[in-house]
Amino acid sequence: MSENPSQLIRQYKEDKQSVYNTWFINNEERLKAFRSIRRGVMQVIEDIKSKKFPNDFKGSSLEFVLTCITEQKQVFEGASHPFYWKPKLRIPDIYENENNKQAFGQFLENCLNAKSEEQIIKEIIRLDSLKIKGLGPAVASILYFLHPTIIPPFNTAIINGFNFLYKDKKKLGSWSEYLKLREVMIDTNSQHRSELSSDLGAIAGLLFEIGTQKLILGSDVYLSEPERKKLEKLIEKRQESVQQEKDEENLHTEMQYHLLKIGNALGYDVIAASNDRSKSHCGNSFSFMSLPQFPEIDLERDTLNTVKLIDVLWFQKGTNNVTAAFEVEKSTSIYSGILRLTDLSYTIADGDEVFYLIVPDKREKDVCLQLSRPAIKQNNVVIKYILFSELRSHCDALCKFGESHHIMEKIAKAV
Repeated sequence: MSENPSQLIRQYKEDKQSVYNTWFINNEERLKAFRSIRRGVMQVIEDIKSKKFPNDFKGSSLEFVLTCITEQKQVFEGASHPFYWKPKLRIPDIYENENNKQAFGQFLENCLNAKSEEQIIKEIIRLDSLKIKGLGPAVASILYFLHPTIIPPFNTAIINGFNFLYKDKKKLGSWSEYLKLREVMIDTNSQHRSELSSDLGAIAGLLFEIGTQKLILGSDVYLSEPERKKLEKLIEKRQESVQQEKDEENLHTEMQYHLLKIGNALGYDVIAASNDRSKSHCGNSFSFMSLPQFPEIDLERDTLNTVKLIDVLWFQKGTNNVTAAFEVEKSTSIYSGILRLTDLSYTIADGDEVFYLIVPDKREKDVCLQLSRPAIKQNNVVIKYILFSELRSHCDALCKFGESHHIMEKIAKAV
């Protein structure tokens, strides 16, 4: 590495618009994604085992998982493309070839249950030895969400950043090249763990920023005019993306406020997500509207932590019985919200809960499409949706005339 690593990392962390600050830290969507994606991978494995996995990517549980991953900021943009079924090339060969499909399912299951680095590397080498056409290290994007301290994500931008930083020529599409790249990343991360993180998403984000030329190494004095213009466009695009993220976060907070207000008016105990209770809307603090602490629920720790990240929960007064659960989705996150509500239904459902997605108006068609998927329908979890505009415009009326959570049916829609 020709650059000063500590200086480069500091530059990466100090840039408020870098993926380190906009994706890696202080991001509840990232935290929520891990369990949702893990649950989705379990569904893929089950579908393959029971021979319900289709002969196409579209409509499969694998598409659901990959779309949930691609919602995780630009770092994973395009993560689903390698899994698209390309009929003319017959790749990736995990749809029509039953043996390859079973091998892929077993690989995912073994990695899901792995307890050590050695086990995972062994499974990768075994998968590589099968030479399944089109099934390369793009799978690492899935494995990262199962083992973030062991497997770094992998895409074109990350490998470009790696090659630029380390003056190397690693190639895309080769598991052997990926494993070599991973060793260097692990070594660098170990040396600078106090500046980065045990979670390899931090160093992967650094390489991504370099690979997309959003983080320039050294001075840009010698950039040509076309290169300078390209850089300026990249910076402008990133600034727009960050502003859009802020606007969406403000909308997200507003919708949570309406839900807390309505729940209180209807006589329920209400609580916002554990990492949102310090927020406020128009001077109304969530901490004053919510329960002082989360009700005692007998769940394993990881599951309970996930439940606590649901955007808004309504409980029967004085009890730990969940009456309604609401996930407020941004314009980029629909799949993950569906997965979280489905996951929640498995852990706390006793038959009297209702589940709602609160969604941007412009995403209504997409929401209907996703809720209609067989992978969701077969779970027998009824999830309805409410549009942002409906919740905002009818909030006061719902508070005034509602007697129970059933009043939400007036503005909710079902597929």
